[in-house]
Amino acid sequence: MKTQQTEAVESLNPFQIVQTQIENAAKIIGLDREIVEILKKPKRVMTVSFPVRMDDGSIQVFEGYRSQHNDAIGPTKGGIRFHPDVTRDEVIALSMWMTFKCGVVNLPYGGGKGGVICDPRTMSKGEIERVSRRFIEAISDIVGPDKDIPAPDVYTNPQIMGWMMDTYSRIKGAFNPGVITGKPPIIGGSKGRNEATARGCVFTIAEAMKDIGKELEGATVAIQGFGNAGRVAADLLAEQGCKIVAVSDSKGALYNPDGLDLDDVKELKDTSAILNYDSSFHLKNPDELLELDVDILVPAALENVITLKNAHRVKANIIAEAANGPTTPDADKILYEKGILVIPDILANAGGVTVSYFEWVQNLMNYYWSEEEVNEKLKSAMETSYHAVSNLAQKYSIDFRTAAYVVSLKRIAEAMKARGWV
Repeated sequence: MKTQQTEAVESLNPFQIVQTQIENAAKIIGLDREIVEILKKPKRVMTVSFPVRMDDGSIQVFEGYRSQHNDAIGPTKGGIRFHPDVTRDEVIALSMWMTFKCGVVNLPYGGGKGGVICDPRTMSKGEIERVSRRFIEAISDIVGPDKDIPAPDVYTNPQIMGWMMDTYSRIKGAFNPGVITGKPPIIGGSKGRNEATARGCVFTIAEAMKDIGKELEGATVAIQGFGNAGRVAADLLAEQGCKIVAVSDSKGALYNPDGLDLDDVKELKDTSAILNYDSSFHLKNPDELLELDVDILVPAALENVITLKNAHRVKANIIAEAANGPTTPDADKILYEKGILVIPDILANAGGVTVSYFEWVQNLMNYYWSEEEVNEKLKSAMETSYHAVSNLAQKYSIDFRTAAYVVSLKRIAEAMKARGWV
């Protein structure tokens, strides 16, 4: 039976969850209280509203947010999402997670995040372009290559980043590719960026498998979410000899213990729906995918999918969080007690922001690397970061998520002290 305290923890919103995670990590290293209090709140949150003329001639007023959490180490960095359920607290929490994500892979950034309350699925290309340009115009005073660098997120993409970069450049009167990452390559986007989140995740999975004494060759994998990250991760893991036995999207889930035909799944995803795959391999309850007896589970879709309700039924040896926030704090405790190695989101999916950093560096020096160079630099960064977290987890006998926060907190605290903030 749940206690009142347990129910309260499970109902925390994202802002409260990240504050809890900061507190847990801070206790491990006895972090100064002043630093903890600073890190539990964003430095700046801008709320904007802006009018956009829709295709039918009407004017619609949209609301958006940009949160900048901490810039002790460098300019803030983080995506912009377009979604009808965007909230101020969500954007703040995501900006905080970005601070720690940048810290764990040792990037010279703090965390930022933005969002516009809209549903681009119901909007024309022209309407999306006008919303994109008006939003970046509204926040242009607080973003810039040396201030805050946005990127794509939920329902935004390279084209939207191109429009935003163009609008910012017009405002400043000069070509400014470094203000935005995740752009089309022709206007300063980095090669390898599209696959970076999944590729970085796979690099950490390979190291984690070594940690638990297992081979990637023949390992079974379940992937929740078959969008960009999940799909690319499936391909990369299959190339390493893994057997992809289960995948899901918002419509349903497939499971074949002998391995799914990835080419068929991808073709169906592109042309109709993955549930047009052989019906004998459909999971009646898509949530069962999280509880399959597999070596590797990759949550690559939604937040808060592994909770108190199902954590005790999870059987995977390794969970690699390609999505942001798929595991609740109380579920974390259960997984740790079960001996499941959880590669936390701020490490597992940090490949995206790492290659975004590479893009920004290339923009600033106006010199561009090959895809091979980008991937090699990403591999080095992810493996180094994984082992920093793994070693600290062993040193303090703590779970990987707490260890990842400790790695980040140490770096951020050192910068704050060096700048005289505390």
